[in-house]
Amino acid sequence: MQKDQEFLDYVIKALVDSPSEVKTNRTVDEMGVLLTLECGAADMGKIIGRQGNTAKAIRTLLRVVGMKNNSRVNLKINEPVGGLRSAERMSASPISPMSSTYPTVPLVTPNSKTVDEAMADLKLG
Repeated sequence: MQKDQEFLDYVIKALVDSPSEVKTNRTVDEMGVLLTLECGAADMGKIIGRQGNTAKAIRTLLRVVGMKNNSRVNLKINEPVGGLRSAERMSASPISPMSSTYPTVPLVTPNSKTVDEAMADLKLG
């Protein structure tokens, strides 16, 4: 195991609740080093962080470790099986919502009220 992979393992296992589910893989090609990370679905949010800030910070630190070793290091975070995004993909319909197979719903229904009528009902206006 190389220094960059050891560093990634150390940081990620310190962040997650289930360190035994953390797996890293290291590949080297002409573009540099690619570290691939897999973890449990429950720990994914801890690794990504709010607006991806934790993942960005980890990537920045890995680049610093790579510069010290004269290599370019990138991190790929694999989505876990049973994660939220995979559930969304499974439930997504392959048919376009704009397809003619869906019934059209009128924007104005027979029970629609004007804004003035609705405001009068609320006694705000």
